[in-house]
Amino acid sequence: MVDVADKLACFQAVTGLEDPDVCTDILQAHGWDLELAISSFTSSNQASASTVTSDSEPRDSLNTTQSASGSDLAAPPKPSIAWKLVTLPISVISGSLGLVSGAVGLGLWVAGGVLSYSLGMISLGSGRGGESSARLVSVSAAASEAMDFVAAFERDYPMTRPNFVGEAFMDALQRSRNAFKLLFVYLHSPDHPDSTVFCERTLCSEAVAAFVNENFVAWGASIRASEGFKMSNSLKASRFPFCAVVMPTTNQRIALLQQVEGPTSPEEMLSVLQRVIEESAPVLVAARLDAEERRTNMRLREEQDAAFRAALEADQARERQRREEQERLEREAAEAERKQKEEEEARERAAHEAAEKEAARARIRQQKALSLGDEPEKGPSVTQVLVRFPTGERKERRFHNAATIQSLYDYVDSLGCLEVEDYSLVSNFPRVAYGPEKRSLSLKEAGLHPQASLFVELN
Repeated sequence: MVDVADKLACFQAVTGLEDPDVCTDILQAHGWDLELAISSFTSSNQASASTVTSDSEPRDSLNTTQSASGSDLAAPPKPSIAWKLVTLPISVISGSLGLVSGAVGLGLWVAGGVLSYSLGMISLGSGRGGESSARLVSVSAAASEAMDFVAAFERDYPMTRPNFVGEAFMDALQRSRNAFKLLFVYLHSPDHPDSTVFCERTLCSEAVAAFVNENFVAWGASIRASEGFKMSNSLKASRFPFCAVVMPTTNQRIALLQQVEGPTSPEEMLSVLQRVIEESAPVLVAARLDAEERRTNMRLREEQDAAFRAALEADQARERQRREEQERLEREAAEAERKQKEEEEARERAAHEAAEKEAARARIRQQKALSLGDEPEKGPSVTQVLVRFPTGERKERRFHNAATIQSLYDYVDSLGCLEVEDYSLVSNFPRVAYGPEKRSLSLKEAGLHPQASLFVELN
């Protein structure tokens, strides 16, 4: 429910009455029914001004059609801001992707710096059975119709033209709200004889198109399409070409600020649009300022909340840090004691293992030295072998040419010159690595007789 203050502000903005007591009396007389009070006030003003417009046709509609005798119709009176509220059918509301998502609050734009509240909630929950599926189809159909219209319009009028958005009506309305602009609506009747001339000479004239693109969000539709037909009924379009300027208000309603029906010259159209912009400027400025104020207030609240949370978190963090520091010191002391003990044990264990390993290597070297036997004297069946180590050290020994490559490895191991066990004996010219698969070969079979120069290559 909208409270009394909001209804009073809305009524003042729509009617232009500044005296709050008078507005309160009128609203009370109509049981605080905002729409009924506005309708009654508008109707009484129309009657007192002796206007020629009917209840179903906006009083400021611009009709440039001449009578049979060639005389022009009397110029219509200037419009007042949000002088007529138009209720949209639910099919148009639900045709927007941005609004089929449950309850949606819509703010109200009003003159005099008031953009103060959100009225009501639209409940568009899923229906039963095929109703939900039909709604999803209508959403895509509305957007598709808009894109088809834009594509056709751009194809027919490729040069200067209004930049119609390819969106459903409610999405275009929301776009205008977000941009703090009015929505320019053009309903196209393909079969009307004046449509082509109007589009070419007026709507797509350089001055009109530039003014619309700069000051409005433009939305268009063909009345042959579903949403275009529904909007023509909602706006009570009686003649074509048809243009209107609207802005969002509350729930399922829009405010009709101006409509232009029938053939219109570029000058007349530009004059009407300029007047609407001038008269609605306070509304748009107020909306922008109100939005900025709300954003500023929200940011301030968020900053205050953030500062409070930061201070609280800082206090908690200091206390937590104090506890953690104390616990850390205790853990470090215990850890240092444990590490010291482990290091001592590890040193003792390493020393013991190293001693055992060295003793084992010594035993292996001794066994391998014994397995080599005595070094043979020089002779035709004796091979002279030179072994170079990575340190630059050289060792030389004679072997029977029938001895195996494994004997050379046993010889190197028996010397104790290497701290590693993973190595290979390699000859230079040609380079041959004598790996495990060649250790069973004799020196003669391996081509190392009568002499060989090998070097130790660590793997």
